[in-house]
Amino acid sequence: MEMIGSCPQTGICGGCAYAHLSYEAQLREKDGQLRALLQELPSNCHYTGMRSGEKVLEYRNKMEFSFGDSRKGGPLQLGMHRKKSFYDIVSAADCRIVDADYRKIVGFAENYFAKCGTSYFHKKTHRGFLRHLLIRKGLHTGEILVDLVTTSQETPDLAPFAEGLRSLPLEGRLVSILHTVNDSLSDAVKNDRTDILYGQDYFTEELLGLRFKISPFSFFQTNSYGAEVLYETVREFAKDIRCHTMFDLYSGTGTIAQILSAVAKQVIGVEIVEEAVEAARENAAANGLDNCSFIAGDVAEVMDRLETSPELIILDPPREGIQPKAIRKILGFQAAHLIYVSCNPKNMVRDLKILTANGYEIEKITAVDEFPFTANMEAVCLLSQAQAPENHGPVRP
Repeated sequence: MEMIGSCPQTGICGGCAYAHLSYEAQLREKDGQLRALLQELPSNCHYTGMRSGEKVLEYRNKMEFSFGDSRKGGPLQLGMHRKKSFYDIVSAADCRIVDADYRKIVGFAENYFAKCGTSYFHKKTHRGFLRHLLIRKGLHTGEILVDLVTTSQETPDLAPFAEGLRSLPLEGRLVSILHTVNDSLSDAVKNDRTDILYGQDYFTEELLGLRFKISPFSFFQTNSYGAEVLYETVREFAKDIRCHTMFDLYSGTGTIAQILSAVAKQVIGVEIVEEAVEAARENAAANGLDNCSFIAGDVAEVMDRLETSPELIILDPPREGIQPKAIRKILGFQAAHLIYVSCNPKNMVRDLKILTANGYEIEKITAVDEFPFTANMEAVCLLSQAQAPENHGPVRP
């Protein structure tokens, strides 16, 4: 019975809301939450239950750690935000949802900059240098990318920092050490400029027999083990669909498009992040897939330029769900099948209400626990065209 209660930050760190529960209890809790949400949908939707990956500890392939202090005027700390706090940082030295390589890198970075007396960015005064440490690791390849995110307010020599990282006894292999400058006032990690301190500006991961090149800020599922279960579920939903053209909307680095490339003669991915689109194109070429193309742009705007009609549309929107303008255009294509992949089932249910009111029926829904010890989950829904009422136009979301 997996638990994370040995973590000294249990109940303090804002990262793991379910750290006090056994994994079995977490699954029951999430399953109950999703079943309650699905009560808002037509009663004939078939919920098949919840699946999970092979690992529930040390499963993350991406983490963003923040520099700060645990109390006002305290020593430098590198970790996660304290629960319900915008300012206080708690140590991630013993974090259990990442592996030992993450913990070694975080411990080294905290000690290195503390000894150097380097300042951190204060959210009230907007002064200081250190902001975040982004770590990404291919759990199947062992490749590690480290990105130090700072302001431009200081110009220290970061070569010794990079050398220190390279000397760490890691299980994986450091292939990329980067320095990203972010002068925005927002606490989110943003990229004004990125310099390479060592290696390259990407790492690679393997999923279901395919290899993916992933840049620092490209979207990629944060749990490689859970992602395989998620994409296997999507592939299972799509296996019996006869399809000439497939759209993969909100395609990120093109993972789903490539995994489902055998389903259709033509796969078109649409993604607003140009960096991710470039990676998707390179990934498809490296994987020998010549039927996948990717377009950079906002989904709602790009769909106005798409002249072909798909039999299948994959929807994998961000947490806020599908924008009203985009959902109307999706309905206009009248695709025979939709597969909706969601990291926010509440917003997915909102969108499913619109889709089912406009001629679609829900065939089945499966949940995937990609985020053990947190309150989050993924859900996959297969919809098919029903007989639409005469003159039944799209409802306004």
